Amino acid sequence: MLFNSFDIQIPAVKSARRAAVLASAGVALVLAGCASTNHRAPVEERANGSRPPAAAAATPEAPKVLPGAENAGKPGYYTVKQGDTLIRIGLESGQNWRDIVKWNNLENPNVVEVGQVLRVVPPGVDPTVASARGVTSSSVQTRPLDAKPAPAASSPPPTVAGSAPPAAANPAPIAARIDDDELNWLWPASGTVVANFDEARNKGLAIAGKAGDPVLAAADGRVVYAGSGLRGYGNLVIIKHNNTYLTAYAHNQALLVKEDQAVRRGQKIAEMGSTDAERVQLHFEVRKQGKPVDPAKLLPPR
Repeated sequence: MLFNSFDIQIPAVKSARRAAVLASAGVALVLAGCASTNHRAPVEERANGSRPPAAAAATPEAPKVLPGAENAGKPGYYTVKQGDTLIRIGLESGQNWRDIVKWNNLENPNVVEVGQVLRVVPPGVDPTVASARGVTSSSVQTRPLDAKPAPAASSPPPTVAGSAPPAAANPAPIAARIDDDELNWLWPASGTVVANFDEARNKGLAIAGKAGDPVLAAADGRVVYAGSGLRGYGNLVIIKHNNTYLTAYAHNQALLVKEDQAVRRGQKIAEMGSTDAERVQLHFEVRKQGKPVDPAKLLPPR
């Protein structure tokens, strides 16, 4: 039988195709075997079959406990706010800032922390009972510095803006003011009142005048602060009159008294100025147990 060349090549082609198919099948089997191999990260097995616990979370740092925190909100204690200084705290609580340092055993009076709680009444004193014991003056000496006598009663000072009209010729007896604590109050300057008391916006009286005009102590007492360390007050004098009342005299151009100095009613303690103010004036405050009250209700009528 005769075969042409085409017929002879067919079996060879089929054999080649069969070999290629077998080779492809072998590669597929090898790949399948690799894919079935387990490559998971090793896991530690516990005796009871449980997995190890996750990494412990970092323990949060305990909040800092500030001195006196246990007394927060109690009568007789003050919680320091942003911007407070001991001078301001003394004014707000009606105390000498040096006493606050002593009562709280403060090592550095220039450093107080927001949230710190300070004692602002003497140890052993019931803060719920208001005391009005006057400042003892028998054992202290005054140091007058160019003191000028108080204005005579017969020559009334200039009219005060917003003050009451002149009294009648035969006025009825004036009833004793309540809570005066028997202090004999005096106007600290003779100028016109240009801003009246407003507890929200103006915690005292603004009294106009000229630079260098005398500023007088409104009552007997002791200087608990003289300086410029209280923002917004300029050169400031604070006088403690008793355990109830403080007075503050701000914006002076010169201070004529020192801390812990005893002063008398009508004594010149400063010269009027415009430090930390837009104009020459005396800003005068009366604080009753730290709370600002209207000085016009305590000062004698003009």
